[in-house]
Amino acid sequence: MSYQVIQVSGTILNKIESFYKEHKIDKLPAGAVFVAKSPTCNITAYKSGKVLFQGKGADEEANIWKGFGATAAPSKSSKKATTVSSSGNKVKSSLPAGFASLSVIGSDEVGTGDYFGPITVCAAYVKKEQMAMLKELGVQDSKALNDEKIVRIAKAILPHVPYSLLVLHNEKYNELQQSGMSQGKIKALLHNKALQHVLDKIAPEKPDAILIDQFAESGIYYRHVAQQKNIVRENVYFHTKAEGLHLSVAAASIIARYSFLKEMDKLSELAGITIPKGAGSKVDAAAARVIEKHGESFLNKVAKVHFANTLKAKKLVR
Repeated sequence: MSYQVIQVSGTILNKIESFYKEHKIDKLPAGAVFVAKSPTCNITAYKSGKVLFQGKGADEEANIWKGFGATAAPSKSSKKATTVSSSGNKVKSSLPAGFASLSVIGSDEVGTGDYFGPITVCAAYVKKEQMAMLKELGVQDSKALNDEKIVRIAKAILPHVPYSLLVLHNEKYNELQQSGMSQGKIKALLHNKALQHVLDKIAPEKPDAILIDQFAESGIYYRHVAQQKNIVRENVYFHTKAEGLHLSVAAASIIARYSFLKEMDKLSELAGITIPKGAGSKVDAAAARVIEKHGESFLNKVAKVHFANTLKAKKLVR
């Protein structure tokens, strides 16, 4: 069963409880504030501020609240990584000693928690000889960079690193989601494809390792990509907050975010209004304006329509 755990403030917790009030049930486990059963997942909120989403819609529901400022809850095993051997067997281990100085392909994605805009996935290969240069150019955790710095740094590093950038536009995303594919599976397929593209670009050279910014346990990830013709398995590590563990993931994140920003500008031009990031109240208002200006069906071109923002926008229009 797919699951997500987020950490929220008391204010956000109250919003979540109000949002799911029609789905609340009376039976509460120890330490829980409320439990709800929506059509796509079960939600359990705890006094600690952690909220557990379980079920096929766990990724999508949890990502909605990340737009309000919720963060991924730290894992009890956050100091461990999952690595997959060339035979495909999973082994729990710490990252290899000196991992940050190895030549690594890193991958990350942007846009999964944003109502408007595509999902952008990037895999980038950073060799140990390039690290000093990338640090000099300002490569670091993209969450610490504003949009202006993202654009500047991305343009500076693009000529120097082999990378693969995949952009899943909203219409295709909505088609896949409506066919029953979870966001987790969509992301896994994109990551696997981007990694294979980079491996093809650098062949016959091989990286020392591959690091995926973890959004699912390795077993779930490989179930998602099981039907793919080429599955990247050799020396693959999964780790949360991977941007801080190797510059390859930080570079991939910067390129993915740069692409996302450009796509958002295109959507703003297409819609004739400024399209905001995230999934908060400003997004609801923007979606309502889009409906009023172009009709509800237009959202399919610019938004992830299964997010709760669609219903909120329709209520604002009414």
